[in-house]
Amino acid sequence: MINSLAFLPPPSISSLPLPLVKPANPHLRKFKFSVTRSSSCPKSVESDGIAERTECKPGPLDDLFLNLFRRKMVREVGWDSAKPGYDGLIEVANRLMMKGRNNSDTRDAAVRILRSLFPPFLLELYQLLIAPLEGGKVAAMMVARVTALTCQWLMGTCKINSVDLPDGTSCESGVFVERCKYLEESKCVGICINTCKLPTQTFFKNYMGVPLLMEPNFEDYSCQFKFGVLPPLPEDDAALREPCLEICPNATQRREVAQETEIAQCPKA
Repeated sequence: MINSLAFLPPPSISSLPLPLVKPANPHLRKFKFSVTRSSSCPKSVESDGIAERTECKPGPLDDLFLNLFRRKMVREVGWDSAKPGYDGLIEVANRLMMKGRNNSDTRDAAVRILRSLFPPFLLELYQLLIAPLEGGKVAAMMVARVTALTCQWLMGTCKINSVDLPDGTSCESGVFVERCKYLEESKCVGICINTCKLPTQTFFKNYMGVPLLMEPNFEDYSCQFKFGVLPPLPEDDAALREPCLEICPNATQRREVAQETEIAQCPKA
């Protein structure tokens, strides 16, 4: 979602713990961050191998985050839903998909929404001062923790994990979303791809200097964020060739058409 569709300003540089703004210790694997989440999410339970989404108990900042993000979306779309809370947010996301003349327009609009959540100077300073540290690992670890801290209201239960980086090392710059609420509620591969995955990857790389690969799983609705890892070219990204979700309102009709025409890709992706 806009997740990444969806990321709120990290703490200002002056308020970060001292180790985050000083050059990192060469032994970066021992470098630890502490995160206190705004939401309280009980551990999810698996059913038939698929993690059931757990409803997070909203924290004191969750309503603030949701309302801020929704206002930015409404400003871009020029329309608001009459529904309150998260249901209304999903309707605005659907309208964002319909507003653009094509998927590229939708992705560009989603990037503008993400940029509007941050003061411009903060993005520039982060890219200039933080992104180069330790070959980008410090910045990747920081944004992973800010994502886990501020975005559970949007995505559901998530946790920090380790990912393999292109240089052959590993780093705790991953965020694993157990069952994405945004994907499940939107019921649409196209909304996931065009308002969340692709614009969020673009935003972090172009405006924060942090490569990001997002790997949504359209079978169990989990999603793996890999900060510090470049995404593949569009023609090599399997997520862009996904069929409609089983829960998509028009999925049955589209699957029947796909069987006849051998077109498996979701038409909105």
